Amino acid sequence: MGLSPPSLCPQYFKYEFPEGVDSVIVKVTSNKAFPCSVISIQDVLCPVYDLDNNVAFIGMYQTMTKKAAITVQRKDFPSNSFYVVVVVKTEDQACGGSLPFYPFIEGEPVDQGHRQKTLSVLVSRAVTSEAYVGGMLFCLGIFLSFYLLTVLLACWENWRQRKKSLLVAVDRACPESASLLGHPRVLADSFPGSSPYEGYNYGSFENGSGSTGSADGLVGSAGPGDLSYNYQDHSLDPVGTRPRLDSMSSVEEDDYDTLADIDSDKNVIRTKQYLCVADLARKDKRVLRKKYQIYFWNIATIAVFYALPVVQLVITYQTVVNVTGNQDICYYNFLCAHPLGNLSAFNNILSNLGYILLGLLFLLIILQREINHNRALLRNDLYALECGIPKHFGLFYAMGTALMMEGLLSACYHVCPNYTNFQFDTSFMYMIAGLCMLKLYQKRHPDINASAYSAYACLAIVIFFSVLGVVFGKGNTAFWVIFSVIHIIATLLLSTQLYYMGRWKLDSGICRRILHVLYTDCIRQCSGPLYVDRMVLLVMGNIINWSLAAYGLIMRPNDFASYLLAIGICNLLLYFAFYIIMKLRSGERIKLIPLLCIICTSVVWGFALFFFFQGLSTWQKTPAESREHNRDCILLDFFDDHDIWHFLSSIAMFGSFLVLLTLDDDLDTVQRDKIYVF
Repeated sequence: MGLSPPSLCPQYFKYEFPEGVDSVIVKVTSNKAFPCSVISIQDVLCPVYDLDNNVAFIGMYQTMTKKAAITVQRKDFPSNSFYVVVVVKTEDQACGGSLPFYPFIEGEPVDQGHRQKTLSVLVSRAVTSEAYVGGMLFCLGIFLSFYLLTVLLACWENWRQRKKSLLVAVDRACPESASLLGHPRVLADSFPGSSPYEGYNYGSFENGSGSTGSADGLVGSAGPGDLSYNYQDHSLDPVGTRPRLDSMSSVEEDDYDTLADIDSDKNVIRTKQYLCVADLARKDKRVLRKKYQIYFWNIATIAVFYALPVVQLVITYQTVVNVTGNQDICYYNFLCAHPLGNLSAFNNILSNLGYILLGLLFLLIILQREINHNRALLRNDLYALECGIPKHFGLFYAMGTALMMEGLLSACYHVCPNYTNFQFDTSFMYMIAGLCMLKLYQKRHPDINASAYSAYACLAIVIFFSVLGVVFGKGNTAFWVIFSVIHIIATLLLSTQLYYMGRWKLDSGICRRILHVLYTDCIRQCSGPLYVDRMVLLVMGNIINWSLAAYGLIMRPNDFASYLLAIGICNLLLYFAFYIIMKLRSGERIKLIPLLCIICTSVVWGFALFFFFQGLSTWQKTPAESREHNRDCILLDFFDDHDIWHFLSSIAMFGSFLVLLTLDDDLDTVQRDKIYVF
């Protein structure tokens, strides 16, 4: 239809619901964006509100450039019919256009231009109740299949452990034949002189001369550049010759230890050129367990206090949309937004179920692992006591909780996605990235990992800057300069902390010490870095972070939240790649299950990012301009590209967590003084 200026020729027509049709979708399209127009759905009443200044008084309405779509339900219209009203606005600012020209001379006519627009209006049947049921069953089926697969793997692992226990029983009954078969004995009480399991302290292995002796002997056999990391001998030294250290460390311990300085002084142990896990796993396991459990309890507390006002706010948003009929408040993909009850886009909320279900499954997997580990400790299993990467599960619980909260808050965001509530789910994306990096670092640095309080405080600062960037960062040179400087300074401070294993202080003498190091190591004699591997990682990290800071300062991206998330993801990927490379370089191997998880997770991440960048809507533009990116459903006539992103990204995050969980399973029978720190 051709539309003239609204004051001259208002356009509307009536639609009646056919028998058996409960909902329809009204699609309006145009070949040109301007002039800006308004699409309104009104009950069949008199008068019809078809003027620019009153079209928003009743019913539902949207501004429009090239696309508009409104889903209409029979239950909202008692007369079983409604009017579709199309109004051409007198100016284009509401649709992102320029302001109109207003003359300065009184009496001069306003230049309205050629304000006509050709539109195509199509009313089609919306999805049926069967599509809702099919969508829910599909969503549940995908993620419950992971539960089934986990149960099958658990049964297989239980069968394997029973078989292993049977071999141990045969070993005890027939020691001569077991020796010929090569079956290892794994219980500590099988060794003469073994100590009972009291407090299950764990630490470095000694050969009568302290933990540093074995490490020094190892280093003494190779130069700094040709250190061999290979180890193939997984046999355990007799327990009687390796007395355990009874550390009195506490969670608040900073600079004081009660152990002999030669064996435990932090400045002696942590500044050695080559470290093994035993050197950084000397504290009482019970103390560390409480320290890392704080991560879980803190994030659980944060989640409750964060989620409750968020839920209240989005309910208010949805209520405002339903009462006022203003569909410009929320940035949906209106061509694939299926309402249910008071919710305008139920499918976008349903697709977030995967984060919650897979997060819960990950927590159950961690719980089962912890139970098995504690049982092994109670029966004095030597491999559990003194082999492998020290088992601390607090960070894993925090990661699983963060994944569940990501799903809940993403669902809340999609109740009414817009400029003011986007940070609901991005906040927990920052937390997930930070917790994953902390877990990677904790694996081989259990004694010196950051406390939960300092870690969450840093993440709170990140979220604070995220909000500042969105509110004040657009086109603000001063903000970008300040943020880039803080970014670079934080990178340098963190690099120093990691390089010196925390054995440095930021005080009034820091400048003097820096000048002294530069003079002795660079001017007086040109010597290479003492910790080469660490230096390589930190140099690469600084290059990436300085480049990101420069990019932000020069380009000033509009989506500051995504820019900040990209910084976290880049650092996580760098550290993860470094960890795997160093693991292989150290002669360690990656077992089949983590290898499959790495491959499958990488593939799923690739597909997930493809759907994420489809961009079905964007709150960086006006609502009318955002609707130009809307597309039809592509899966079961119920889910759109962004829903598929939710499906795939939840699976990819779950797979990434499994990689972190199983990556070092090959070290479960390796003594900790033979596992290298990097």
